[in-house]
Amino acid sequence: MQFTDQLNTTILLESTPKRIVSLVPSQTEFLYDIGLDEEVVGITKFCIHPSHWLKSKTLIGGTKNVDLEKVKALQPDLIIGNKEENTKEDIETLRAIAPVWMSDIFTLEDALSMMRSIGDMVGKSEESLGITSEIQRKFKEFKPQNSEKTILYLIWRKPYIGVASETFIDDMLQRCGYSNVLKSFNRYPTLELEENLNPDIVLLSSEPYPFKEKHVLELKETFPKAEIKLVDGEMFSWYGSRLKNSVLYFKEMVKELEATEK
Repeated sequence: MQFTDQLNTTILLESTPKRIVSLVPSQTEFLYDIGLDEEVVGITKFCIHPSHWLKSKTLIGGTKNVDLEKVKALQPDLIIGNKEENTKEDIETLRAIAPVWMSDIFTLEDALSMMRSIGDMVGKSEESLGITSEIQRKFKEFKPQNSEKTILYLIWRKPYIGVASETFIDDMLQRCGYSNVLKSFNRYPTLELEENLNPDIVLLSSEPYPFKEKHVLELKETFPKAEIKLVDGEMFSWYGSRLKNSVLYFKEMVKELEATEK
């Protein structure tokens, strides 16, 4: 069976995979949600959903520092990765161990395509279609009024790193009706926050940097006129089955921000 991934690489599988290694937290959760268990033999230490898999599966390091020998020892028949989250060097080495299917996610449509493709590959097409159809329906019904407010989404501190265009998070921000103050930048720029950004809203993500309430107060000094809010980074950046919960989260967030603006 031949399957082409989102980097346009074709892999060959002799049969439905029975020993899968997942290198991406959001995709690991998706594998669980479509009904796999024993088939998934290795995950990263950041694959925290479902939580019990952290104890029952072999941990093969982080997303960017994969323990290649551990993966090899697991004798996988399929490895699932992502262009942004995994390193090119690791992936090239892993291709000598087993077929590697790579995702490359910029938009909701990319995420839905990834889930459908993985579902087909692992023999869970019907389960995958059920999840993607639910996500698609919820986002179609989510029609917030486009706001004139600009928004800044931060993912790191010291140095500050923001989220700009050509990212999945930016697609989610646009679907919430906001204009990204970093739209003229690309990907994840390092920022000097004093440089004329002037956002109306600042969102501080819970991951990868765990922003806390003290950082809200800290940034109030830089952006005294902005509404600054802590947000659940998983809702904005996990492009697997967790998207089923994102729309309700976004609705509540937008409602809170609109109430604050008034």
